[in-house]
Amino acid sequence: MNISQQRGSTLRSQIRRAELIAIGRRLFADTSYDALSMDDIAKQAGVAKGLIYYYFTSKRGYYLAIVEDSVAELVARAGGDTDLPGAERVRRTIEGYLTYAEHHQAAYRTIVTGGVGSDAEVLAIRDAVREELVAAIAEGAYGRREVPPIARLALVGWLAAVEGTTLEWIAAPADGAAGRPDRDRLGALLVRQLRATLTVIGEFVPECPPPPVPEGPFGQADDLAPVTGRA
Repeated sequence: MNISQQRGSTLRSQIRRAELIAIGRRLFADTSYDALSMDDIAKQAGVAKGLIYYYFTSKRGYYLAIVEDSVAELVARAGGDTDLPGAERVRRTIEGYLTYAEHHQAAYRTIVTGGVGSDAEVLAIRDAVREELVAAIAEGAYGRREVPPIARLALVGWLAAVEGTTLEWIAAPADGAAGRPDRDRLGALLVRQLRATLTVIGEFVPECPPPPVPEGPFGQADDLAPVTGRA
């Protein structure tokens, strides 16, 4: 096999693997891990069971690959737009995070809750994505990914609150009696909470002053929303 053929074979393998992961994401979105056997997965995917073993070794390997793929998409959505000014990047990070959670609810729950039981590998993946998101927020706020320990703890605390809030938000019916807040409204709330956290960090860590408040969406205008009663 020449180099061109090898590259073609590798590309086909990558495409096939990505297709199987996409199928798995849909399957695990509707059915629990324990309820799906490899025979079920192969049947619903329309492939031989051996093909899944070939690419992922085991059901667990397949599941972990699906989780890692979901994490990569979440991080890409939340951590993009690196060329934007800091405050706008923070806003976009939160916007991307909520967009992902809204449209990939099963995957988001898996990432945040740690997957199947107390699976150490899935928990490690969850912790890694938390670290990446905290670093992305720090870079947007301060222009650097590494911050003093107390500043990092404050950001981790804010992110933990974001996770709980987002889980509650996606669980609420969009057309319920009280009405679920739309994504922009929730984003404005989370940005305002982050701004308060950054202000407190500045009080404890003078070398990490809070960034200036931007105008426009999720900025000063949004601070007026609770006063004006905007829904």
